[in-house]
Amino acid sequence: MIDVTVRDEVAVITLTRPEKLNALTAGMRRRLAEEVRAHGDGKAARGIVVTGTGRAFSAGEDLHQAAGRSLVEEVELFHDMTRAVLETRVPVAAAVNGLAVGGAAEWTMCFDTRIGTPAAEYFLPENHIGLSVSNAASYLLPRLVGARALPLVLESSRLSAEEALAAGLLDEIVPQDELVRAAIARIHRWTLPGTATATHLELLRPPRSEVERAFVAETEAARHVEQSGIARAGIERFANRPRP
Repeated sequence: MIDVTVRDEVAVITLTRPEKLNALTAGMRRRLAEEVRAHGDGKAARGIVVTGTGRAFSAGEDLHQAAGRSLVEEVELFHDMTRAVLETRVPVAAAVNGLAVGGAAEWTMCFDTRIGTPAAEYFLPENHIGLSVSNAASYLLPRLVGARALPLVLESSRLSAEEALAAGLLDEIVPQDELVRAAIARIHRWTLPGTATATHLELLRPPRSEVERAFVAETEAARHVEQSGIARAGIERFANRPRP
């Protein structure tokens, strides 16, 4: 369900579960963290691009698989994906080919750049499902979009590519067939010989201490919505919703 290739000295990690909109199982989340770490030291690749297949980047957590599992453990798997990105010494780019939902959308907020296509969308449904945000989104989203963060979360907003660009969630929109190539080209520009890119990533990325503090708060939030029953009821509503 995950394909990894090195193209033009850049590791391209592709989610290949289009029949499920690339929804992330627990195993996929572990593998994503592993692959980011494996290619993030700068020895085998100049950077990393993450993208999806089909009409979605990723539908986020696979809620059907997560039913009955510990929500805290599920959230902490997302946290380690974000931690893995921020540990790298190379640029990491999200190539958002389509719909990015929940934890998958939030994961891209720690990336160094987010490039989308006209079909890209950001959807943050957690509040209306009774879940809480993860991936340090409680810190990273305000860093990207400022005061818009709270209404975006509370309204479970779904943003088009143009709206995401205007909000600061996307940095650029390119044609679908140029998406991965554009992400690779940006990494090439950022990692020319003689550049101090690794140093500036360390200086300008979100401080890890702040991110870890957000992880702690989000884990506690996940524990609260789980113990209160809000999350279970929301997941059941989602699983039993009418299908089109």
